Amino acid sequence: MDGVPEPHTGWTFLTNHARVLAAIADNHNARIRDIAAHCRLTERAVQKIIADLEQDGYLSHTREGRTNTYRIDPGKVLRHPAEAGLTVASLLSLLVEDEAGRATPTGGPGRPHATT
Repeated sequence: MDGVPEPHTGWTFLTNHARVLAAIADNHNARIRDIAAHCRLTERAVQKIIADLEQDGYLSHTREGRTNTYRIDPGKVLRHPAEAGLTVASLLSLLVEDEAGRATPTGGPGRPHATT
């Protein structure tokens, strides 16, 4: 089926919620379709994640014509007890970067890459 991301098997370091939040931080006016493609999720999964984030106060949106503009609450504390006291802003500072830097073969300027 066209438009459905190829599945990923195995574990990952980040949750889909963190990926969606980082994609929104990169572009506060991103369409659900674009977020889904960026995060390699279905649009339905992204809609559910956005609803989760809004329900718990991490995210809100305003409708402007046909566009949603998202607002992230940077001071909101992360949910897991192991991250007690860490804020959304601290998480996003680690995750958000210029897309051009991600596309470079070495991972971007100033960003180390793994060697074997």
